[in-house]
Amino acid sequence: MSTKQASTISAPTATDVLRYRYHWGTNLGSIFVLEKWLSGSMFPANSTGNHELAAVTASVQEIGLEAAKAKWEAHWKEAVSEDEFDWLVKEARCTSIRLPIGFFTLGEEWCKGTNFENFAGVYANAWTAVKEFVERARGRGIGVLLDFHFVYGGANGDAHGSATGRADLWGNSTNLERTKEALGWIAKEAKDMDGVIGLQLVNEAVRNAVGMYQFYEDVITEIARWDETLPIYISDAWDLSTALDWTIERRALGVPKNPVVVDTHRYYTFSDEDRSQSPQQIIGRIGSELEELDGREGSVADKKDAQLIVGEWSCVLDTKTWARVTPEERVGLVTQFGRVQSQRWQQRAGGSFFWTFKMDWMDGGEWGFAEQSKKHNIVPPEYLALPAQEVRDRISAAEANRGALAQTARQSHEEYWNRTAPGNSFDYQLYSDGWNIGFSDAQTFFGMRSQAGLGASVAAEGGDKIGLLEIWVEKRLFESGQTGDSVWIWEQGFRAGVGGSNQLVGM
Repeated sequence: MSTKQASTISAPTATDVLRYRYHWGTNLGSIFVLEKWLSGSMFPANSTGNHELAAVTASVQEIGLEAAKAKWEAHWKEAVSEDEFDWLVKEARCTSIRLPIGFFTLGEEWCKGTNFENFAGVYANAWTAVKEFVERARGRGIGVLLDFHFVYGGANGDAHGSATGRADLWGNSTNLERTKEALGWIAKEAKDMDGVIGLQLVNEAVRNAVGMYQFYEDVITEIARWDETLPIYISDAWDLSTALDWTIERRALGVPKNPVVVDTHRYYTFSDEDRSQSPQQIIGRIGSELEELDGREGSVADKKDAQLIVGEWSCVLDTKTWARVTPEERVGLVTQFGRVQSQRWQQRAGGSFFWTFKMDWMDGGEWGFAEQSKKHNIVPPEYLALPAQEVRDRISAAEANRGALAQTARQSHEEYWNRTAPGNSFDYQLYSDGWNIGFSDAQTFFGMRSQAGLGASVAAEGGDKIGLLEIWVEKRLFESGQTGDSVWIWEQGFRAGVGGSNQLVGM
């Protein structure tokens, strides 16, 4: 039996496209959260660590607070030049940037009672710099994922997330509460920041972090007070299956509506297993990556609707791995490694963000989004480079074939269920209703740029694809007003409509 409330579905907006499309992205590490190996120039010779606190402590001691403040502000402001933004859009085909920030980035008030308190003045204008960066990126049709990388106490003990070498967020009620408050404040601010595509609660939480999922739930509840539409990204804490299952279970309970995306990282250089293998062996593993999604996606009605992105990846392999091949083989193997990853993430993930774009030593070698893009070792989806007229022509051709494809899809659906469940009565009109909305949504995503919906700077080239499909289906299913036992029919139609559009436009 199907029941229906009033539909609130309207055409996808520019914000919808920015947030739910496939993200071909880069990280912008070591700008608002410094890392010495990337930005050694920000660390005076007397620095005593590799983290942000070490850099700001030594700098204030060496040149004073006002000069350090000016140095930091220049680092933020000059992170990405206008020419580099042009390159990101026109050459790298970047759609999205994952931007690591810290609690100190939020401003002086948020430094009180922490080991950054004496240097709070350096960060007086940090949040303004973040807002200006988001605005500049949005002007280029690029969305920004705000990644709360350096939280109170540390979600991990690494230099990019902790000043103490410890992960003291977990199990510490004070740090947990302050981090929750900070994330709520960011969500409140982000509501008025056009171009924010999501908020990541923590980065690379330690495995088996105590109380992590309760913390996630508490924070999402807080964020929902300000904005139930903002996509939330969570760290999988190096246990992807458990994270995917948690997102599925919480959605089944109907808790705060914010869509949740799991952030998983894929590196092949740090573990003993990685170092014991040849490049060819590691490349051979990529084709089965993200198989944790098997049986966990494809049907909201069946509670199989997990969504993930690969928030960090690279073309780096360990020296022990490279020692297993000749130097002459390396160039071709890096290309193969980058391309097979590009392809796999586009097949199975809702997006991917290469680590990373900027460093003192541009173009960054096998860590560099710039270098790997310029060498075509990493390959964006082809549809991102289509001329606008080609996009419009493909949309017109798809619309011309829409009716026939819809009829064929409906007929196949009816025949399958009449054969599979003879004697049962199904409301096949629901399938057609869903199919038409799915088809239209996919067409809108594909054509948004060519209609200047994302801004003039990206109107000349590129289409977009619904990448975060699972959470988009959830959103549209809710807006459709469909409830009851037959909701699966509408959903199957919707997914088939999206697929039909993608097929006709060649994605």
